[in-house]
Order: sequence, then C-alpha cells, then structure tokens
Amino acid sequence: MSSNPKKTENRYVNDLRRFSYFQSQFFGLKGVTVPLGLSVIFLTLVGLYVASAQHGISEDWLIVVVAAIVGGYMALNIGANDVANNMGPAVGGKVLTVVSAILIAAVCETAGALLAGGDVVKTVSKGIISPGDSVSVGEFRDLMLSALFAAALWINFATILNAPVSTTHSIVGGVLGAGIAAAGFGLVNWSTMAAIAASWVISPVFGAMFAAAILFVIKKKILNVDDRLTAAKTWVPIMIGLMAAAFAAYMAMKGLKKIWHPSVIEVLVYSVFAFLAAYFLSRPYIARRVVSLEGSRKDVNSLFDLPLIAGAALLSFAHGANDVANAVGPLAAIVSTVGEGAGIGSKVTIPLWVMAIGAFGIALGLGLFGPKLIAVVGEKITRLNSPRSYCVALSAAVTVLIATTLGLPVSSTHIAVGAVFGVGFLREFLENPNKRRVRPGHKLNDTAEEAFNSRDYKSVRRLVRRRFVLSIAAAWIITVPASALVAAAVYALLQLL
Repeated sequence: MSSNPKKTENRYVNDLRRFSYFQSQFFGLKGVTVPLGLSVIFLTLVGLYVASAQHGISEDWLIVVVAAIVGGYMALNIGANDVANNMGPAVGGKVLTVVSAILIAAVCETAGALLAGGDVVKTVSKGIISPGDSVSVGEFRDLMLSALFAAALWINFATILNAPVSTTHSIVGGVLGAGIAAAGFGLVNWSTMAAIAASWVISPVFGAMFAAAILFVIKKKILNVDDRLTAAKTWVPIMIGLMAAAFAAYMAMKGLKKIWHPSVIEVLVYSVFAFLAAYFLSRPYIARRVVSLEGSRKDVNSLFDLPLIAGAALLSFAHGANDVANAVGPLAAIVSTVGEGAGIGSKVTIPLWVMAIGAFGIALGLGLFGPKLIAVVGEKITRLNSPRSYCVALSAAVTVLIATTLGLPVSSTHIAVGAVFGVGFLREFLENPNKRRVRPGHKLNDTAEEAFNSRDYKSVRRLVRRRFVLSIAAAWIITVPASALVAAAVYALLQLL
C-alpha cells in the first residue's frame, strides 16, 4: 500500500509530460500549417486572377495560369531563402528584430522589383542555352515551366535543410536540365557554365577576404585601442563614408541598372560625393553620440547600427530590382510566346502583373518562412555584432562592384555567406594566438613551459560552426546539377502528358 501514492504521483507526472508533449506538437504543427495555408491561399488567388484576366480560356492560357502559380511558388521560396543574406547579419548583430527586419526587407524588395525592376530583360535562358530553330514554341514553354518548377523545388528543399543557396544558379540549373532534355547537350553554352562553376570559389573567397580585411581595420583602429571613443570619433565617420560611397556605386551599377545606365565617370563622381556627404554629416552625429557613451565595446559597437540598417535596406532594394525579375523570367518568357505573332525572342517584356507576383510573393515568403534562414545566416554560423555585420554588408556591395568591373562571375548569396564565414575565421585567428600571452591562470603551473604545454593552451576556440561550412558548400556545389536533374525529369513528364 505504501507504494500506491508514489505510483499515483508518477502517473500524474507522466500525464503532465504527455500533455506538455502533445501541446508542443500542436503548436509546432500550427506553426507549420498556418504559413502553408496562407501560401496556398496566395497561389490560389494568383491562379484565379490570371485566369479571370483573360478573355477566353484555351490551351495557351491554361499553361500561363499554371506558370503563374509556379512563378508564385518560386517567389515564395526566394523570400524564404535568398533574402536572409541581406537581413541575417543585421538580426544576428542584434540591431534589428526579426519582425522589423522582415518589414524593412518586404518593403524594400517590393519597391526594388516594382520601381527599378525594368521592363525588358534578356530571356531566362541567361546564355545557358541557345534554342534557335531546334525547339518549338510548345517545347520552349514546357522547358521554361520545367526550369521554374525545378528551381522552386530545389530552393524549397535547401530551405528545409537550412542552406542558403543562389536563386540564379537554381534557375540556371533548371534551364540547363530542361534544355538538355529538350534538344541534347549541343544546346548548352559550356563557357557560361564554366564561369558559373568558377563563381562557386570566387564569390565566397572574395566576400570572406574583404569582410575580414575591414573587420581587421576596425579592430586595430577602433576596438582594440586604449581610448575607443576618440578613435571612434575619427574612424566611424570614415567607415560610414566608405559604406555610402560603396552603396552609391552599387545602386548605380547594379540596383538601378535596368532603368539607369551611368558612365564609369558618373559612378565615380556620385561615389565621391556620397563619401563626402556621409562623412561630413556623420561627424557631428557621432560626436554627439560619443558624449553619452562610456567607452565600452558594446557602446562603440552601437555606433555602427544606423549604417548597417541603411546598408541592409539598400541590399534588399537591389535584390528586388535584380533577382525578382530573374526569378519570374521563365513566367515572362512563357507569356511572351502567347498571342498573335508571338515567338521565341532574344528579349522578353515583363508585364507588371508578372513583376507583382514576384514582388508580393517574395515579401510573403519572407514573412512566413524567412526567419529560419535569417537565424542561420545571422546567428548559427558565427556570433555577429554591429561592426561584424557592417563588414558583411559592406563586403557584399564592394565585392559585387569589383567583380562586375573585372568581369568576374559572382553570386551575391555566396558573397554574403562567405563574408559571414570570413568574419568568423578572422575572429578565430585573432583569438587563438592570444593564448600565448601570460595570463593569471598560467601562474598556477610550476613553470612557464608547463603552462604553455597545458591542455588549456592547446585547446583552440572554434568560433565558426564547421558543420555549416560543409553543408552550405555542398548545397552550393550541387545546386546546378540537382535543379538540372529535376527539370529534366519534369520536362520528360510534361512531354508524356
């Protein structure tokens, strides 16, 4: 009888545990079903709008409706995956909350797509394939639809695996696979494919090197000096000026390139003007801020908050202006083949409703699914703060400018993630050699040699999570072949149907 109360107590405890488990499962399921439900509603509205906007439903318009739904699905996935590269560092640096980052990115992405997305772009073949006369209009539509669906599926899968991947490379792989399935390997432009393969190395290495170099300067000139506040009054305005100059050139050469084509001299003039304006405007602002600070690292770090937020917003605007058009390009290509006198052209006009699907789809995908990848880029690879995140944003802009000037193929996704790794590995490099300095803990040993040979000295602080290095690199490498295989399979299925 004495054991009965204990059994009863254990039963109540187990019941509470089971209730807690089922409750967590319910709310976890709710967190998945609500975003999925809203996504389905969005895609349904896209399909209904496109169908109702046509005068008559025929076979041609049916494929446009299907392509519009797939394009909306692609836009949702871009918002869930690609936008994290711009906002992740600001969230990881504790400068923006996830909600505020999503709101800023959604507004800037939509504005970039609708205001600076441009009316005419090259066909989504992107130079990967040359259709010519070997592909009929019907086969071309199936090719573009297969490429779009395959790219969307791959980005969706990569998001589930917490891997930020290149949207452009996903589309390229889709076009490549469907093109080969349609007309064989002779359709492929292999020199373009070689350039894309080179970007897998060039982009992250350039991004990492530049971000690490800027962070090294900030540490040596501002953070690791005796009088941080005086150093900040001198150097932070210069850093803000550098970011203003970089983003002035970045917006001129990339963010607004589809509606504005300045010369190199004009870009240089605007960049110099932006540097001087930002420098002289920020000097009194930094001077006023420094008066109320105590000189701790945390206080000095906060001086980078404002330029970081501005940089993240401009990156999102440029992303909306460029990658949104690329993402809905296959849909625009399909639309261009419908109607009298339509065919496969070298240029494709993107209707406003197509751009709207891309813009609002990305904003919705970011709001519903974006926090997952934002957390990976901003927090899980390495620990970020304002100066480190500032270096990532500046590196993303400057590396793209240098690569564009030199004609090197780069991916903005790979640059941003590579910059995060570069910041983390620089921290490791600077942190671990410091263990050779004599510290109070060393005096607990009998001799200095014994202290240096101790386990504490030999241990190395890992400030970058290695598993993310391997998983993200693997996802980058297999993006093109994976999306190509899926696209080829989808194209073959469409031909059977």
